[in-house]
Amino acid sequence: MNPNAATLWPYPRWALAALLACLGTLGPFSIDTYLPAFSGIAATLGATPAHMQQTLSAYLFGFALMNLFHGALSDSFGRRPVVLWGLALFTLASLGCALSQTIGQLVFFRALQGMTAGAGVVVSRAIIRDMCPPDEAQRLMSQVTIFFGIAPAIAPVLGGVLFVHLGWHSIFWLLVGIGAVLFVLNARLLPETLPADARQSFAPGPLLAAYVELIRNPRFVGLVFASGVPFNGMFLYVLSAPEWLGTHLKLGPTQFFWFFGLSIAGIMLGAFASGRLAGRVPPRRQIRWGFSIMMGTSVVNVVLNLLFTPHPAWALLPMAVYSFGWALMVPVVTLMVLDLAPDRRGMASSLQACVGSLANGVVAGVLAPLVMHSTQALAITSLGLMLVGLLAWMAVKRR
Repeated sequence: MNPNAATLWPYPRWALAALLACLGTLGPFSIDTYLPAFSGIAATLGATPAHMQQTLSAYLFGFALMNLFHGALSDSFGRRPVVLWGLALFTLASLGCALSQTIGQLVFFRALQGMTAGAGVVVSRAIIRDMCPPDEAQRLMSQVTIFFGIAPAIAPVLGGVLFVHLGWHSIFWLLVGIGAVLFVLNARLLPETLPADARQSFAPGPLLAAYVELIRNPRFVGLVFASGVPFNGMFLYVLSAPEWLGTHLKLGPTQFFWFFGLSIAGIMLGAFASGRLAGRVPPRRQIRWGFSIMMGTSVVNVVLNLLFTPHPAWALLPMAVYSFGWALMVPVVTLMVLDLAPDRRGMASSLQACVGSLANGVVAGVLAPLVMHSTQALAITSLGLMLVGLLAWMAVKRR
């Protein structure tokens, strides 16, 4: 923790949470806004559904690749420069997407977007732990998650409205504007939270040794899987939204809001509960509650989809409850990950985000295309992803 943390941020803590949430939400916002425009992009560029899925997987794999380095760069050169460079390059990548004339160009610039959008989410976690002791860090991380939920809730609505009235290019022009605004705000407001004497070498030898040390730590690997993989039980439905919501549930592009709104409400309520429980409930109990909620909801979701024809009246609710359970436990697990490497929290955040993003990429590029055409397969796959995280947490507890 930075010894001067109390003087680095002169504004209310909720304002810091909002600023960090904007950085963290840039990645998912860049996905959710263009999902309602899938059909229009495919028609304009002559792309197949498989090509459109590549625009998702390219983004997610680019996100995962650079997540390996965002945190390490921030450990060496400071948090602030990495955030600002990431925002500048994200804005340029969004401009490339807006001007794309072929599916190949769009895939390329989406990959570049993914490589730069991750700087905010990785570094913001390290900033929180730089400035706060554990209980306060959990509360601040929960506040960030609450603010984080607002943008993805409105993203599909904005995307659907822009697509219908101005065409799909306008969605990426919106991202250009958001990137530029965030760059200006962070250039003016974001403090440098990593002291100069706490910075680490970026030389290949020590850097590789630090990566290997973390990867060989079974507790670290277990915690990363416990926090990252269950998210994909919900994210699978986000990635499959055009097929699941549009084909199976018969919802129009501007009606995608109901799914995203309910799911984000679950995340916000879970994060609020997590913040209220900080310092009052043992972390392991809070994690157990989160997994219990996800397990029960996943089983109910499978049974409902096996027995009934999907209908929006009941099909959207399980993911909202699942999201609540995930948000209840993930701030606690994330802080456990960061505290395993107190001198390289940026690197720990990078590896955590990288594993999560690789899982997202596999889900986007492999699992979602395989199961999105069946509501039963979606429910069973979601349950399986949650079980991977649960088994990882059980392995951590045994150690």
